[in-house]
Amino acid sequence: MPELLQFKDASSMRKYSRLQRQAGKRIALVPTMGYLHAGHMSLVQAATDRADIVIASIYVNPTQFSRNEDFGVYPKAREEDHRKLLAAGCAAVFEPASLYHPGTVSSDGAGDNANVVGAGEHVVGAHETFIQVEQLQKGLCGVSRPHFFRGVATIVAKLFNIVEPDVAVFGKKDYQQWRVICRMVRDLDFDVEVVGVATGREEDGMAMSSRNALLTPDNRQRAVCISQALKWAEEQISHREATPSGIQHEVTDRISTGGGRVDYVSVTDAENLQELKHFVSGQEVLVAVAAFFGSVRLIDNVVSVKQAG
Repeated sequence: MPELLQFKDASSMRKYSRLQRQAGKRIALVPTMGYLHAGHMSLVQAATDRADIVIASIYVNPTQFSRNEDFGVYPKAREEDHRKLLAAGCAAVFEPASLYHPGTVSSDGAGDNANVVGAGEHVVGAHETFIQVEQLQKGLCGVSRPHFFRGVATIVAKLFNIVEPDVAVFGKKDYQQWRVICRMVRDLDFDVEVVGVATGREEDGMAMSSRNALLTPDNRQRAVCISQALKWAEEQISHREATPSGIQHEVTDRISTGGGRVDYVSVTDAENLQELKHFVSGQEVLVAVAAFFGSVRLIDNVVSVKQAG
């Protein structure tokens, strides 16, 4: 029975990756924050289809959280995650304690908590270099979480520099994140193929997410209204006379009526994420949602092609 190789530091991870490359192996990276579910396993499967060696990373990245978000309670299941990764065909997991330099002055043992956005003053000599994808990060999740994509782009760039993959696989549930990473790779000339995989869904249609585990049973039942509203929107865009504003208002109303507190509903061009005022035949349209059920923030989306009217 093969074992899952485990790496805790950047130098040993990089050494292993380079040895595989020298042996002529093609390397795939699947970045995750852990608490893995079937949706993550579909990413691993996509990676095994495209590479000889699949490496997953598990790291809850503090710089994409603010101090009033769920960094401290993000669910973890390390041993179960390892078992799932091995069964899915992963060769190795990169699981660092931190990927940010702590600085020259003690932060009272705060560790990665000190890197949560707004957690405190900057520590002398600590990490201070970040990547921003200026336009794509502005809308959708970037409105209420302006810190988020700076943290995502930075940590993914660091992972690319450490693992040096040929291909990296991301889920399209985090659609804006996927687009941001694609643009970063293009603009900074990373030699990495970025693959997006369709959203994994539960039997009732709800998007798979590690945060689903934080929902109360009642809110889990209510939250299915997000995917139901998006399915309605997809059908309207494809086969009906509809307007972006009409879609936005109806999806918002369906989620609010279903018990959610809507953060946003956006109807945009699927490539550049610009808000739409009208539809054009043949256009790929993204309808993206973020909503709270209790204290848990969930996201989901659909992409639909506007048919000729």
